[in-house]
Amino acid sequence: MAIKPLFDKVVIKAIETDERTPSGIVLPSAAKERPQLATVVAVGPGGMLDGKEVQMVVHVGDKVLYSKYSGSEFKIDGEEVVIVRQSDILAIVE
Repeated sequence: MAIKPLFDKVVIKAIETDERTPSGIVLPSAAKERPQLATVVAVGPGGMLDGKEVQMVVHVGDKVLYSKYSGSEFKIDGEEVVIVRQSDILAIVE
């Protein structure tokens, strides 16, 4: 299924981190924090929002850092994705 976000929304997929601490302890899934590094899967067209023109800066395939408690999580075709506003993306990782 293809996802086509609207306005300034961005669909991202979290990049899973290592399940071990630097000292070698394996973390159970309940102890892991939600990752804040993700890959952009789809980008909305931007446009006029609240009377201001919004231009999209992120592109499909970019690796980004996003706010910890932002966005809405969805499970689509067995994959977990998060839909966030572009303003919730803090940085593009190069």
